[in-house]
Amino acid sequence: MITSDFHMHSYYSIDSRAAVREMIEGSIARGLKTICFTDHKDIDYPVEEGFSYQWDFDVADYFREIKALQEEYEDQIDIRIGVEIGIQPHLGAANHAYIQTAAPFDFVIASQHIIDGQDPYYRRLFQGRKDEDVYRQALQEIQLSLDDIIDFNDFDVLGHIDYVVRYGAEQEKAYSFEKYAKELEQILKKLIAHGKGIEINTAGFKYDLPFAHPHPAILKKYKEWGGEIITIGSDAHCPEHIAYGFEKVCDILKEAGFQYYTEFKERKPYFCRLP
Repeated sequence: MITSDFHMHSYYSIDSRAAVREMIEGSIARGLKTICFTDHKDIDYPVEEGFSYQWDFDVADYFREIKALQEEYEDQIDIRIGVEIGIQPHLGAANHAYIQTAAPFDFVIASQHIIDGQDPYYRRLFQGRKDEDVYRQALQEIQLSLDDIIDFNDFDVLGHIDYVVRYGAEQEKAYSFEKYAKELEQILKKLIAHGKGIEINTAGFKYDLPFAHPHPAILKKYKEWGGEIITIGSDAHCPEHIAYGFEKVCDILKEAGFQYYTEFKERKPYFCRLP
């Protein structure tokens, strides 16, 4: 099984209550050798249900706590410090300023959580619309976001590319690579041209999808077109979901043509052979 989880959250993210130590202990219990915390920084997260949520955390406290635990657990597990930044088409400069002024992360995931100013989690975005129309809009906004951020070199991989499919009324039934080939090709080729990677995010299984994010056809095309950088993450927000579905990952990646997966340290990729 894969022993590296490069997407997990702790109580530094607003949607998690898990202590950093709990996540480390849970990772060790599952036999992991390397982990990376990637807590949320989402600028301009919209007001939802009457509350303005702050998808942010104190970077100084974050580094202070995790670095102390790195030393405490250094003989048991290799702990890296990352961040998951939320992308929207207008946030390139703001995310650039954040990454440039924050403490030096090992790894940066750029992920879409907001589409047309709304989080699809609440499903209002789908009201009166077909799933496929929302999915297309989501991919088009990823294209615009990449145009706005990619030249800043402020991220390493694009996270859970088809995140929006979790929340559609018909989920994967309205989704295929062929249906959105134009948008997906532009996204993948732009990432490849700029030396950026993607992640395989196993939380798709947790949301009752028959695939991890992204769809296997996307993994195959990314590899076919020259993509090499692929990290593996559970997107766990509690210890129970660490390494969720990892027993399936090797076969998925090998079927897509990969022989290696990627870890990051000090924003540099390191390639590890698949077991």
